[in-house]
Amino acid sequence: MSVFSNLNQTIKQRGSAYVVLIDPDKKNVNSLDQNIKVGNKSNVDAFFVGGSLMMDSESNNRVANIKKKSEIPLILFPGGVGQLSKHYDAMLFMSVISGRNSHYLIGEQVIAAPVVKDLGIETIATGYILLDGGACTTVEFMSGTRPIPTNKIDIIIAHALAGQYLGMEAIYLESGSGAQSPVTIDVVTAVREVINIPIIIGGGIKSPETASELVKAGGSIIVTGTITEKDSSLMSEIADAVHWKKND
Repeated sequence: MSVFSNLNQTIKQRGSAYVVLIDPDKKNVNSLDQNIKVGNKSNVDAFFVGGSLMMDSESNNRVANIKKKSEIPLILFPGGVGQLSKHYDAMLFMSVISGRNSHYLIGEQVIAAPVVKDLGIETIATGYILLDGGACTTVEFMSGTRPIPTNKIDIIIAHALAGQYLGMEAIYLESGSGAQSPVTIDVVTAVREVINIPIIIGGGIKSPETASELVKAGGSIIVTGTITEKDSSLMSEIADAVHWKKND
């Protein structure tokens, strides 16, 4: 069974899935092993691995180390074609559909496609929608993408629908790494009412209570990064909140 099929099975059986984002940049080198160890034991369903900017040439070696020690699937969260490697079980084949920068809408994808095929990586077609989380995030700056204000729900809905109609397998609602506030409940509820593919939610999620609220609003996959880098012990609590359907 594919990685994405397994995630969908988890969503069906447990209500939603929980993914921890790991950034293999040198600033996180001292916390990587601990986060992997805790993630393996905390009912985390997969690791997203990637970031918008790598500050040295060792990220691929760190990904190899993560793969060696991880007991759950590794999914590339791509910041650019240079982050591709053989160590991933799958990747989000993302298009920044909320932006108007053609390079991140289709340019990077065209460059990456032959390499992805050669590596044999499973792809998960994902429409990425960047929302305003109250702070200028790295992804906003690096991609030249203006985030959509969260009160412009009609615009967000239109983008999500466009992604589904273009054949995307999932829609990623993202307020950015280190966002001051997460995607709002109103946005998630509105998007869930109009699309029937999984909704991935990331950015600014700082507590199990917030994760639970986003799941109840219609989120399919909850992603945490910054908060669990700071306090890996939260993984187990967030996993419990996300997996709201309990086995009989």
